[in-house]
Amino acid sequence: MSLLAPARRTFRAAAEAILPAATTLDESGWASVERIVQDALAQRPRKAQRQIVMFLRVLNVYPVLRHRRRFSELPRETRERVLHDLERARHVLLRRGVWGLRTLVFMGYYTQPVHSASIGYRASPRGWKALRT
Repeated sequence: MSLLAPARRTFRAAAEAILPAATTLDESGWASVERIVQDALAQRPRKAQRQIVMFLRVLNVYPVLRHRRRFSELPRETRERVLHDLERARHVLLRRGVWGLRTLVFMGYYTQPVHSASIGYRASPRGWKALRT
């Protein structure tokens, strides 16, 4: 079972709130994003893997008292506000969770050549040599 499987719905809802361009992804696009994120997480210690999944689970129930719905069931604008509130939370773990999740979403999306080209990112594994040719 994949690492994100238990929290896939929350991950996708958060990704759409963090990066609105993610709303255009089809199922194969989401599979690519999740594969990149899971490959990156697989290189991290087990503790870090558990923390990101735990954060996604906490994120999904966090808005229940205020909005009476889980995070993944909220409209995108409300999800954006929830994440914005959490990135300013008093508890450092919540702030770190938002920033870590944001980093994973950006990595999963923009490391795909089609998406990095769309923003003009032209870095190459060949370094400066790629620009000279």
